[in-house]
Amino acid sequence: MSLQAKLDAFKADFEAGKPPYNVPHAVIEVMHRATAELIAAGAAEKALKAGDRAPDFTLNDPEGNPVSTADLLAQGPLVVSFYRGVWCPYCNMELQALEAALPSFRALGANLIAISPQTAVNSRKSVRQNALDFPILSDTHNDVAAKFRLRFALPDYLVELYRNLKNDLPGFNGDDSWTLPMPGRFVIGQDGVILYAEVNPDYTRRPEPEDMLPALRKAANVTA
Repeated sequence: MSLQAKLDAFKADFEAGKPPYNVPHAVIEVMHRATAELIAAGAAEKALKAGDRAPDFTLNDPEGNPVSTADLLAQGPLVVSFYRGVWCPYCNMELQALEAALPSFRALGANLIAISPQTAVNSRKSVRQNALDFPILSDTHNDVAAKFRLRFALPDYLVELYRNLKNDLPGFNGDDSWTLPMPGRFVIGQDGVILYAEVNPDYTRRPEPEDMLPALRKAANVTA
């Protein structure tokens, strides 16, 4: 089953209020409103695209070790996935799909990292629960997400909903800004140029990991 098929099946059960979710329809309507407004604002069109130069950055892994794009790109092309947090089931299913595709990425000489605003403790939990063999780097305040033009502030009505649902983003992220990254997936060549970019303001829609393989093959041929 494809990643999107799994996400669609989860979404159908969640929005139908099936146990164990039991989510009221009014909550679903608020989430739909926030997504629709983000789409209408043209948020995805503002994000970095294929052909743009990726920003350089250094972030810490869950153990506090610095990881830099300069070091990773010296080894080969780089796959970057922006991850909202351990609390997001759609994101966790995406991480699991990326993990399953990791051998294909590595066979083409590529590294894979996820980037999240959450604290190191929560990233360690994500790595453990999703059985990941790649790191989740801590992007405090979504600063790197902002460089990729993915950061957005939650509208007040969505903040109120999250609070009512006990989804404490300030607690998860160690930051009271109530910002998140749009889900984004990038392939960066060794020259720092983005070869593939997929950004969607609808967090229930994610590209298949295999969609990046043509860009990775192109990068492998360039460096061969």
